[in-house]
Amino acid sequence: MSGSFVCAVDVGTGSARAGILDTTGRMLGRGEHPIAMNRPRENHAEHDSEDIWRAVCAAVRSARAQSGIGAGEVAGIGAGEVAGIAFDATCSLVLRDREGRQLSASTGGEDRWDTIAWLDHRALAEADECTASGHGVLDHAGGVMSPEMQVPKLMWLSRRLPESWARAGHFFDLSDFLAWKATGSTARSQCTLTCKWTYLAHRETGWQQDFLAAMGVPDMIERGDLPERASPVGSDLGALTPQAAEELGLSTSCRVGAGLIDAYAGALGVLGSLASNDHGHERHMALIAGTSSCVMALSKSPKTFTGAWGPYFGVTLPDCWMSEGGQSATGGLLDHLIRWHGAGGEPNAAMHRRICERIAELRAVEGYDLAGRLHVLPDFHGNRSPLADPHALGVISGLTLDASFDSLCRLYWRSCVAIALGLRHILETLNEGGFVIDTLHVTGGHTRNPLLMELYADVTGCRVVEPQADDAMLLGTAVVAAAAAGLHPSLAAASLAMRQGGRERTPDPDARKRFDRDYRIFLEMHRQRRMLDGM
Repeated sequence: MSGSFVCAVDVGTGSARAGILDTTGRMLGRGEHPIAMNRPRENHAEHDSEDIWRAVCAAVRSARAQSGIGAGEVAGIGAGEVAGIAFDATCSLVLRDREGRQLSASTGGEDRWDTIAWLDHRALAEADECTASGHGVLDHAGGVMSPEMQVPKLMWLSRRLPESWARAGHFFDLSDFLAWKATGSTARSQCTLTCKWTYLAHRETGWQQDFLAAMGVPDMIERGDLPERASPVGSDLGALTPQAAEELGLSTSCRVGAGLIDAYAGALGVLGSLASNDHGHERHMALIAGTSSCVMALSKSPKTFTGAWGPYFGVTLPDCWMSEGGQSATGGLLDHLIRWHGAGGEPNAAMHRRICERIAELRAVEGYDLAGRLHVLPDFHGNRSPLADPHALGVISGLTLDASFDSLCRLYWRSCVAIALGLRHILETLNEGGFVIDTLHVTGGHTRNPLLMELYADVTGCRVVEPQADDAMLLGTAVVAAAAAGLHPSLAAASLAMRQGGRERTPDPDARKRFDRDYRIFLEMHRQRRMLDGM
């Protein structure tokens, strides 16, 4: 094999990103292209899968151009030197008909909107039905089905859009759809099926047909062309088709690896190299934090905790279990507060920076007691973990008539504190379940927010590591591509060979007393909200 580089693609909520990396994990070039979203109703969020594919192709071409890997740009290096490609993506649901054409997921009926975005909560009632079933699949979903999972979304589709259901020929998780576009293979990743489709990879029979029948979708597997067995992460799905190679600007010698959900790619990027340590990896947790936040913890044996998704077997590394928690709105909550507040506006990077700078000035005077009577429950989009309550609502206590920019800054600061307290709530629940986590590996957009990075250490008491990798999701997906292309002998070997260092932050012991008090108030606010909801 002549190729010695890999391409990694990460599709998030608002854009597709691509990177060209070498076999040591060094990023040589990066590209990004936006994707469209349709919000026709409250709790509905939709993508156009062809728009996503075009964005992927544009991002890959941009990354290649930036890296200098291309005909005539670096002597002797051509598109064929990219030996492997893999995709990670949000856990969005893509619908196609029997001929592979786009199929509407939208109440508006346009086939263009064929993808239900991960954050779409239209299937709340169906998720509640799944929870009420008490079926054993819930043992690997924290006991509560989330509307972000695919079975409730497909239940909704069968009931609310029966014409689309009748025409359906393929159901894909988004990363599997991208692999299909690249190769024509209808294989599905063990990561996607296990984490989002109620497939139990640790059992000989992964699909639980009695559950699907009880939920009114007994034909989901056949109608969606879902395989009997999932493909291990990093397995070789085949070469790029001539059409895909042309559109991506790569060659038909490029192999395609079975990919992952985006958060799991990030976890592989920061935790994968720890898997050779039989016990130490259970002290580490990945925090993949952007619009929302995912927390991921590896273990050699299955460990459960309240409000967790999982434990899932083989969804990153083949012999490890993964437990996932999360916060449904973190960066998205801060954006919302900026839009909502009278002194706010567009939540762009400049606005966030201006707010953080003013908070630093206010804290120089007031210290940790800044806005000390202002308290926030950050569950504006439900509580994913550890309460597993998609119906939970946000709470703000301690408002005044002040509508100045400083009042926005105080609310922003205390909301950042609340986000960190929510992470501590998850972390303590994980450790009660048998983990001994004392180190957080943070990646994603939150690494650009100095307040959150400080608070993650000070509120949780953990050592916080910010990976030096330009993008941990792209690194994890590059590991998958390298394994599929045979550039390293296994996924674990690729993780070790491509690992990157990190910058460490330790907690400030002087902050502990203040945030311990905040945490007691945080838990009391949860209790009071439950009491009010029950009246």
